[in-house]
Amino acid sequence: MAKKQDTYTCTECGWTSVRWVGRCGECNAWGTVVERGAPKLRAVASSVPSEQAVPISQVPTDTAQRKLTTIAELDRVLGDGLVPGAVVLLAGEPGVGKSTLLLDVAAKWARSGEKTLYISGEESASQVRLRAERTGAVDDALYLASETDLGTVLGHMEQVRPTLLVLDSVQTISTAEADGAPGGPSQVREITAAIARVAKRENMAAIIVGHVTKDGAIAGPRTLEHLVDVVLTFEGDKHSGFRMVRATKNRYGPADEVGCFEMNEKGIVEVPDPSGLFTTAQNEAVPGTCVTVTMEGRRPLLSEIQALVAPSPQSSPRRTTHGLDGSRLAMVLAVLERKVGLKLSQHDVYASTVGGARVTEPSVDLAVAIAVVTAALDRHFPLRLIALGEVGLAGDLRRVPGAERRLAEAARLGFEVAIIPTGSRDVTTRVPKLGNLQVIEVPTLSQALIQLKLADPVG
Repeated sequence: MAKKQDTYTCTECGWTSVRWVGRCGECNAWGTVVERGAPKLRAVASSVPSEQAVPISQVPTDTAQRKLTTIAELDRVLGDGLVPGAVVLLAGEPGVGKSTLLLDVAAKWARSGEKTLYISGEESASQVRLRAERTGAVDDALYLASETDLGTVLGHMEQVRPTLLVLDSVQTISTAEADGAPGGPSQVREITAAIARVAKRENMAAIIVGHVTKDGAIAGPRTLEHLVDVVLTFEGDKHSGFRMVRATKNRYGPADEVGCFEMNEKGIVEVPDPSGLFTTAQNEAVPGTCVTVTMEGRRPLLSEIQALVAPSPQSSPRRTTHGLDGSRLAMVLAVLERKVGLKLSQHDVYASTVGGARVTEPSVDLAVAIAVVTAALDRHFPLRLIALGEVGLAGDLRRVPGAERRLAEAARLGFEVAIIPTGSRDVTTRVPKLGNLQVIEVPTLSQALIQLKLADPVG
């Protein structure tokens, strides 16, 4: 008989190979192909369940009541608080503020009368204590330990019996039951599975900190995101104090919410109304600026677009962006030159957002176009104006989703004029009161510029 040949399997995507390779042939991940023995198919005997199945209408819900963290922006993303037994994965780049935020969460959870256990695998207990004193996160109900062994971590959980566990971070914990070095795919998967089992059994909420790769993806096997109930990403620019928590998976709430924070010398503070961070307080109309409303999840945020057009001494003019998509700027400039007649082929164009905001959705195309035109012509337009709309290659304006929410946010902040594509407003969801906001619907980019007296009518 032929000898059964062992196979090698990728821990990320499940791709198999008859020999070991350093790089997966399917997902191109390095170091994830491990040896697996030939599977043995055999019948599995049935066993008596410990609990009988009951109709879903008779399942009690008392043990699954949410509890607020008292941090409104985080509760907004989680879906009105933490569910007992839920496992939350919080990932972010180094230095973005993950540990500072979770230490504040742990302290406020402890002040509500609940035991909290904070396990630090990256810092000593003394270092965490110093940060807690600086941010005001010291409480007797908050238990702190510095451990890197999974067995010891589980022992602390049995002794303290907390209702909230914070593990910082999963890549620093290891166990002898799994192969590989700490932070490897098998180690991370085994540790997360062990924490999830204990959390479900003890009805304890758990928040696990995860690292990210240089590409911004969560480090570790893809199955890590399937093992947890909620996946949050902590985003922020190192040159700006603004931080944003975004939900990419949430079994207990919406997966398209965002929470806004700001990093300062006292730690992480909430920003319930972040629109002012991305606009400048100008008392006069300035050429080269236009305000738009973006959607972060279901939350409308104001963003100001700035543009500068200058004669270029080079044969190939510059197209420089900061916070915007460079390819979309190039497309908008091409439409302006071909469909509107604005000559920009001999000019450098610089476009940027205010406050370090990162805007990539197509709905900002119209605001970018208006900012570029006013910068090139050195003209003013009404100061309290917003522009929404995706610019097509034919010079048409396409509808944007969530127009009513965007208009309501602009009206709340006192804007007077809104330029939007024709047909963007849905009659069934139309906001009845928009204050003094005048909504102008136009079908094309040329018509939008004519309404603002930035272009002459044809004919």
